[in-house]
Amino acid sequence: MSLISELLLLPAAPLRGTAWVLRQVRDEAERQYRDPATVQRELRELERALLAGEIDEAEFDRREDELLARLENRNPWT
Repeated sequence: MSLISELLLLPAAPLRGTAWVLRQVRDEAERQYRDPATVQRELRELERALLAGEIDEAEFDRREDELLARLENRNPWT
């Protein structure tokens, strides 16, 4: 970019920086959301809740399907 365009865009620098930070946060959240170790840990906790009687089988099946969809990197509601 030329010096003039840099000077003209200078007032928008905080917005561009904020947008970059938000993209980084979103990308990291997505990585953690789909991390197999995280999903497996949540599956173990879900099974523990079922065995402890904290949730019923219908709730277990619904949440298990969502977690398995995360592992397969697909939308669980399609």
